[in-house]
Parts: sequence; structure tokens; C-alpha cells
Amino acid sequence: MIKEITDILKSQDIQIDSAQSNLINNISKDYDTKGFYVWGDVGRGKTLITRLIYNSIKDTKKSFHYIDFMQNIHDELSSLSNKNNPLDLIAKSLSQKYKFIFIDEFQVEDITDAMIIGNLLNQLTKLNVILYLTSNAHPEDLYQNGLQRQMFIKNMSILQESLNVYKLDGEMDYRARNIINSNAKFPDKKIDDEDIILLLKENFAYSNKKEYKFRVNSKYFSCKAFSNEFLWLSFTDFFKEPNGTRDYEEMSKNKEWIFISNFKNCDDEASDIIRRFISFIDICYKDKTKVKLFEDESMLENIYTGEKLRFLWDRCYSRLLEMQKSDYLI
Repeated sequence: MIKEITDILKSQDIQIDSAQSNLINNISKDYDTKGFYVWGDVGRGKTLITRLIYNSIKDTKKSFHYIDFMQNIHDELSSLSNKNNPLDLIAKSLSQKYKFIFIDEFQVEDITDAMIIGNLLNQLTKLNVILYLTSNAHPEDLYQNGLQRQMFIKNMSILQESLNVYKLDGEMDYRARNIINSNAKFPDKKIDDEDIILLLKENFAYSNKKEYKFRVNSKYFSCKAFSNEFLWLSFTDFFKEPNGTRDYEEMSKNKEWIFISNFKNCDDEASDIIRRFISFIDICYKDKTKVKLFEDESMLENIYTGEKLRFLWDRCYSRLLEMQKSDYLI
């Protein structure tokens, strides 16, 4: 397993550092007897390495993004609402289907999830399911300032006895490098949605859904996709919706990456769309949020073709160019 994984990493121009090498060696020693909780800064290779481990396992297995996993659990609990101890039934059902369960981007923020997840995962380990979890935070740092946090931490402390908790350090942000260089992968064509989906799958825990809605300040807005770490917006759809400064501040604060595609030309009749976009960019620029625009420079320059907002737009366009440079995005 070790050689297979290291060969794949090298083929993707990822130079394996000591932290990644230690993680691969440790997981390979007892991957089939004890689970792992891998945490560390974004872009260090957690998802990539655990995905390679997942692909090498021949036994029954299932990989989830945390958001999808919890949605499935809530759906199951709803369908079993007339049963006694429904969480026990769910754990038993999962253990009968899978020997290995992978959960990526583990990040508990909701009290309902917090009261469920620790208990469920402990039940799964008692039923001999081997768990692999990736997160940006150590288990003891999850659900900060949450309601009834002590009960959640108690369950997570019990869970840690069944897992190897490992921090993945590293200097290189491979995810940022891959995203910055994404245009070079498609030199002869305009990047379309399928190309962006491929990029997201390679660098994040991406979930395929027919329709996405994300929640900001108790309101729901449309998007192309999202996870704990990224948000993918359609310029055409999102900025025509009634959103504003407070929403942009919340988005900028809580997402590491924001991707925008599906641009269109706007004149003064669409000035409300341009005003929202300018406000959004101003806030992201102030917060140093990583914003990747999937459009060529000539289109970006001509997103706004009117005159009423020309002064504001010229400043915004200058910021857009700066925000696409590697010095900004790293």
C-alpha cells in the first residue's frame, strides 16, 4: 500500500514531506484494525491521502462528506421516528453494510448534529466499523462555544480511544497550488462546469447533488456547490437574488475559497447586480478571502459595460486582477 500511494502522489507532482510520509506509514501499519482521525491546516493532503487509502481497501466501504453523512442520518431518524432507539438501528444497519466508513471535512457546528454524531460514531466502533475522519481541527477543538458542548466532548473523548489521532503538518498548500494552476490544465478551451467539478473533486470533499442551497443569516441562496471549506457561486444567479453586505461578510468569514463562474455582460439596466458584485468583492478583498474567478480576462474586463458605476467598477476590476494572482491566493 505504501509504495502504491507514494507513487500516485509523485505522479501528481506532490513531493512527499516527512509529515505525509509518517501519516502514510502509520495508516498502512494497522489500517484494517484501528481507525484514524487526521487533522491539520487546509491543503496539506488530508483528503488526497485518505482517498488513496480508501481506493486501496477491498473490503466493504463507504465514503461520505460530513454534510451528506449528517443529512442521511437525519433522514433516517425521521423515517424511524416511531421506533425505539432509532440511532441504535441506524448504527447496526451501517455496520452490516460497511466495514470501513470515511467521513471527510468533519466539522460539527450544529447542536442537533453535536448531540447525535459522537454517540453514533462510538456505537459504530463498538460494532467493529473502522472509521477514517479528516478535519481542520483536533477533536477537542470541535464545536467551540456550542450549547451542551461538554456532552459532545465526552463522546469525542471516548471515540478517541478507538482512533489514532494524527496531525498532518506541512509547509506547502497543495490545494492552493492546484487551484491557482487550474487554467493551465485547459489551455485550449474555456473552462466549463464539468471542468470545475473535476477540480473540486480533486481538491475537496465534493458531493454530487442536483440542487444546492446554502444558508446565510437565516436565509437560503442558490449556489453551484458548497462544503465547509468552499462555496461555488453562479454570477448570473446569485447576484440577482436579494442578498447584501451582511450576507457577504458571513460568507467571506466562513469560507476559505469562493469560486465564481457563469459571468455575463451587464449594462446600466443591470446595475443592481453590479452593485452587489462590487460590494461582495470589496468585502472579500478586505478579508483577504480567496476568490477564484472562472472566466478569461477579456470577459472580466467587460462584465460591466455601463457608465453610472464606472468609477466603482474600475476599482473593482483592478482588485479582481490582483485577487487572481498567486501572491494573493497563497
